[in-house]
This record gives sequence, structure tokens and C-alpha cells, in this order.
Amino acid sequence: MTAPAAPKHLNDFVAYLGSKNSSYHTVSNYTRDILSFLKYIKSEVSQVTHQELQNFISEQHLKGLSPASLRRKLSSIRSFYKFLLDRDLVNLNPAEGIRLPKLEKKLPKVLDVDQMSGLLNRNEQTEDLLIRDFAMFELMYSSGLRVSEISGLDISMLKLEEGMVKVLGKGSKQRIVPVGNLALKALDKWLKIRPNMLKEYSEALFIGKNGTRLGVRSIQKRLDRLGKIKHLEQHVSPHMLRHSFASHMLESSGDLRAVQEMLGHSDISTTQIYTHLNFQYLAKVYDKAHPRATRK
Repeated sequence: MTAPAAPKHLNDFVAYLGSKNSSYHTVSNYTRDILSFLKYIKSEVSQVTHQELQNFISEQHLKGLSPASLRRKLSSIRSFYKFLLDRDLVNLNPAEGIRLPKLEKKLPKVLDVDQMSGLLNRNEQTEDLLIRDFAMFELMYSSGLRVSEISGLDISMLKLEEGMVKVLGKGSKQRIVPVGNLALKALDKWLKIRPNMLKEYSEALFIGKNGTRLGVRSIQKRLDRLGKIKHLEQHVSPHMLRHSFASHMLESSGDLRAVQEMLGHSDISTTQIYTHLNFQYLAKVYDKAHPRATRK
């Protein structure tokens, strides 16, 4: 690495991200992005120019990096230099002023109501793992939870009598969301057999066969397995359940603000993508049903 002080600055930046409760995934991506940049530069960190950074981004583009990856890399470097600038370790942020083309927003994939019903139809399952799985996925769809939020739930965060759950979302922001009747029943059934898997005391709501908290990857695999058992044609991911929750809620209620609160979105523009999703569905129905439809 050419710049001798760079590792120290990077370590300080990583420590700063940790103090801001950034996720492990975020810290890992930022570190990898910045390290690749530091290996590229020919000058001290404090002497990097706008043009040198632009050349780095162009080279990454030629290597075949996707637009989304380029934007993330530039964002990582911009944040790193902002950190250095705030501490008077550099005089300028070379990332300021560099603009990349806007990404085309892809509409999220969702399951329709019938598909969701088929996926979550339990048929009086008696196997402990499946009882747990149905409780997880009923809750995920009922309350629009992220897979990381499901994994991080403790028993104390669930209030069955009140029909609600306390969630620790991104940036350690807490929110309280309602839980539907079918999800409450599935959770009650799971809590009755949960002690069968316990090896020692655990606060985790959802645990695996070894008695420890169920991780994100395990939850993803279990949902994929359930989708195959139910013979769904498409791969089912936890985020698809969250998207389906948002789409179905917005379609029925039309209350964008309420859906925003339940999803834990800090910016309503993130929630607004579901309005486009609903319009796409309406347009499809219109094209099929209207006798004089000519829209494409």
C-alpha cells in the first residue's frame, strides 16, 4: 500500500462505523471497497485528486463491475474521505462532484395473495422444525419484517396478548408493529414446543436444533425448502415475503404513511416503489380486461 498512514486511517474509520452501529455487512463492504482503492492510488491519501479517483472508477467499470457495485464503491470512498475531512486529516474530498448514472429501479418480486396462502397453509404440521418455520414466515409476512429482524427477535419482544412485536431495525431503530391472528396462532404453537430444542437458556425467539439463535442464512434456506415443498415455480426469499406484505397492505389500504411506519423506512420514497408495483398490476388487469385496451 503506497500511503503509509492509510491503514491507521482505515482502522480508525472502521472503529467509527462500529460506533455508529453499522452492520457487519456494511463494515465489510466499506473496508473491501476502500482497500481496493488504496491499493490503486499512487499518492498519499491526502493528495489524491478528483481525476485520480475518476480514473479508478473508470478502471473498475472496464473490469466489468456493475453500476450498483460502482455506486457502492464510490459511496464507500466518499464516506471515508468525509471522515478524514471532519478530522482535518485531508483538505478535500475527491469523491465530491463525481456522479454516476442513476440506476433504473427494479420493481421487487412479490407473491400474490393466493400464492402466499398456498405457501403458508400448514395442514396441521406436527414436526417441530416445520412448526417453527411456519411461525417465522407467518410473522415475517404478517408484520413485514426483514430476515435480520426475524433472526434478532427475543421472546421478550413478542407480546402475544397485545398482538404486537417490538422490532430492532436498521441502525438499531426500534419500532412496534401489529401481528395478525394467524401469525399469533402459529407463534403460540411454536412457543409451546420451543423448549424441546433448548439445550440451555436462550432469549432468542427462533432457535435451531442445537438450541442457539437461528441465523439469517439458515432462515433463507428453510424458506427456500418450504417453497420447494409447496411446489412454487419461483425461488422464494425472505425479502419477497416483506415485499408481498407491503404490496398487499398498500393495495388494500392505500395508506402509504402507515405502510412506511410498519416497514421501518426512514424515507417515504423507499416505500413509494410499491405504488408503482400496484400500478403495474392494475395495468396488466386493464390490458387483459378492457375491450379497447391498446396499451403496451
